[in-house]
Amino acid sequence: QVQLVESGGGLVQAGGSLRLSCAASGSIFSINAMGWYRQAPGKQREMVASITGGGTTNYADSVKGRFTIARDNAKNTVYLQMNSLKPEDTAVYYCNAEIRRLLRGVDDYWGQGTQVTVSS
Repeated sequence: QVQLVESGGGLVQAGGSLRLSCAASGSIFSINAMGWYRQAPGKQREMVASITGGGTTNYADSVKGRFTIARDNAKNTVYLQMNSLKPEDTAVYYCNAEIRRLLRGVDDYWGQGTQVTVSS
């Protein structure tokens, strides 16, 4: 009954910006941490940024100072503002959320992924 839908990916030139959104919907009691991960061709999936339910953020060193993660709890949505994009940021970006359902425990959910391509 829970799904995460991502949007905002696309093609951008180096130095440009994109804003990714991920909205959780369904039977949701609460959402704990949310985060963004990415996977480039031939590489393992890596965490890009995360944000706790209380708003504490954490970033990978490679994106710190360029990316900003935020959430809107009223909309069950997490955002990733990506500035000063580099070709090495090219990857499929996935959102993740730790979601508690009513009368159930906490489970991890993943978005379908959205392609971000940064051209030089």
